[in-house]
Amino acid sequence: MKKYLLVFSLLIFTVSVCAAPPTKLITNVWVIDGTGTPARKASVRIQGNKIIAVGNLQPISGEEITDGKGKILAPGFIDSHSHIGSSLESYPDALACVSQGVTTIVSGQDGDGWPIDTIKASIQHIPIAINLATYTGQTMLRDQVMKKPLTRVATAEEIGKMSKILRTEMQKGSLGLSTGLEYAGAYFSTRNEVLELAKIAAAEKGRYISHIRSEDVAEADALDEIITIGREAKLPVQISHIKLALKDDWGRSPEILAQLQTARSLGIDITADCYPYDYWHSTLKVLFPKTDYTNAVSAQYAVDHTFDPAQSVLVRFAANTSYAGKTISEIAALRNEKPAQTIMGLIAEADAYEKARPDVKGLEGIMGKSMTDEDVVNFLAWSNTNICSDGSNGGHPRGYGSFTRVLGHYVREKKIMSLESAIQKMTSLSAEHTGIKNRGLIASGYFADLVLFDPETVKDNADIKNSKAISTGIEKVWVNGEIVFTNGRSTKIYPGVFVSR
Repeated sequence: MKKYLLVFSLLIFTVSVCAAPPTKLITNVWVIDGTGTPARKASVRIQGNKIIAVGNLQPISGEEITDGKGKILAPGFIDSHSHIGSSLESYPDALACVSQGVTTIVSGQDGDGWPIDTIKASIQHIPIAINLATYTGQTMLRDQVMKKPLTRVATAEEIGKMSKILRTEMQKGSLGLSTGLEYAGAYFSTRNEVLELAKIAAAEKGRYISHIRSEDVAEADALDEIITIGREAKLPVQISHIKLALKDDWGRSPEILAQLQTARSLGIDITADCYPYDYWHSTLKVLFPKTDYTNAVSAQYAVDHTFDPAQSVLVRFAANTSYAGKTISEIAALRNEKPAQTIMGLIAEADAYEKARPDVKGLEGIMGKSMTDEDVVNFLAWSNTNICSDGSNGGHPRGYGSFTRVLGHYVREKKIMSLESAIQKMTSLSAEHTGIKNRGLIASGYFADLVLFDPETVKDNADIKNSKAISTGIEKVWVNGEIVFTNGRSTKIYPGVFVSR
């Protein structure tokens, strides 16, 4: 009887071995594993969608081998604030992401987004090359419950309905609540509305991320608001794309960081993400924090204090496409106006165009110059800041160049941090700040999201004139064990998945 049991056991073992997926070995690489520790010479073995071994590994007969040729192998980068999700149905290759080493994006930013069932159905219908996680946007909730226009305070009943939807979305895998409090859809919401929704996210063990209510004239109050939410709702809170966008405040980044560090010392888990550029991309309306778009005094204040019209480019303007690519000062000269008058006129024309075509989205967009590189460097270097892009598929070069710009310009050239620290900020720290598990490290049992790059040549090439230029130095990118980018192009393989909280 024992003889037959032994034979049966051997048969089961043989079948299981034969049924296991073949392994892949990435060898001859310097591994920077995402922990912040120094690079080490090692090999990485993949089976299916997981890493199964890291170390001094010898090839197995029949194993697929990738020679890394002495380059750096890092975890795939996690973009904690991305707008690429809106273009994935049209561009499932996600070239903007994979060409700079990004393997996972976090959508649902600035209060916007889609229900999780919609996202999952979309990925099933059109497979994608990258992984996607999402927050649930407050503005999306307001739109579902309150209907437009959203330029009012929500009632207690409406907050209750929004809370119910948010709880359901959290249970389906949402990372938490996102807000875009500077934008019209949420600007009129009270602190109490945001706090009540944040408490729902906290009850479901989620997080809160916010494009805070002001990044310029009322930033002090906006920072107080997010710190208060973290303290009272008792959940981790993150400042989206932290910046100082008021000229009067330039150079105050050390004070801001000291304020945030003090909050952390009091038990408030506040963090930030940051993109490596000193100009932003948004709508013209953010230049008017009081939403008084016809107020000449406010317009002049914007010109004098919150942006430089001579260096700020209108990248999109549906009402007059000839304006695209020109600075506000150039457009003002064409119209024989002063810049303050021009920004009021452009907003009015965009609103009239939208009224005539209510189904058209993204009618206007501006890249506004209103930051200093010194403040950007300080924010990037803070130990609780992870790297993000805030990018979309074109428009601002950050969509195609944020991560490679950090590696090339800020690490190799300016040396503001070590390569190991930069990669930790792009990988495990991003995972920690978003609540994503089993990604962001090169370690056994983690998903095989990986990027192979040359630290001597990695460089962003996207700029204002060509915002979709592909970076150099990214050799190969794996998502869930499959190569999705190599030799400067997509492999047309789509292993991306929805990443639940």
